[in-house]
Amino acid sequence: MRIETLGDGEPEIAVVGGIHGDEPAGVEAVEHFMETRPDVARPVKLVIANEEAIERGDRYVEADLNRSFPGRADGQSHEIRLAHALGEEVGDCVTLALHTTHSYEGMFALVDEIRDLARDICPRLSVDAVVETGHAEGRIFEVAPDTIEVECGYQGSEQAARNARQVTREFLAATGALADEQTPHQTDLPVFRLGDPVPKVDAETYEVFVDNFEEVLAGEKVAAADGEAVIADTDFHPVLLSAYGYEDVFGYTAQRVGTLSG
Repeated sequence: MRIETLGDGEPEIAVVGGIHGDEPAGVEAVEHFMETRPDVARPVKLVIANEEAIERGDRYVEADLNRSFPGRADGQSHEIRLAHALGEEVGDCVTLALHTTHSYEGMFALVDEIRDLARDICPRLSVDAVVETGHAEGRIFEVAPDTIEVECGYQGSEQAARNARQVTREFLAATGALADEQTPHQTDLPVFRLGDPVPKVDAETYEVFVDNFEEVLAGEKVAAADGEAVIADTDFHPVLLSAYGYEDVFGYTAQRVGTLSG
């Protein structure tokens, strides 16, 4: 794990990239700020998390880091130990964790629950939606509850890299670290509450026929595995739905529950 600090004093703000080693956009964004070192009004901790997985170009070394929190200092796997160390570094910080997906070109934020943190910061980010995950065992929220995760676009794309740098600047402005940075002021960001996964059976080929965040009606064809259709049982909004993003699920169902403003 590589850590650098911008500004003087003990940081209460953190930006983390590289939780997954095959998602370069967040790593590039954090490295950009490590190299350019902008003047900050509040100190900021910059973290590149899973350096070993990044070097390999793999999602993880032994276990998914974002399913390994809170971790243990004497854990048996690399990621269990790293999860503990990362929690020690950012647990008391307002944290931005940068990710990318196989499912969505734009940006959206994920939080464990809608609290003042989300209401204050997310409207000032260039995201299309906010997803409330609820308690998700093993995720970074276990050790750093004041975390906003942002999915920055398609994994490996240049646009995702640009998005990651942009949303980092916006986050630092929203938290008072970059006082002169301009940010959006979105008043009607839609909020979706994450539901059940959409199962994926073992197959050679997969297809997805719906768009993320666009409502799917009961009876519609959602996806297919080797040509066998997956049909929606109920109305829902897809989130993180893609053909090959996950091994055992297509993605998740969600319900739109309103906007951040109410």
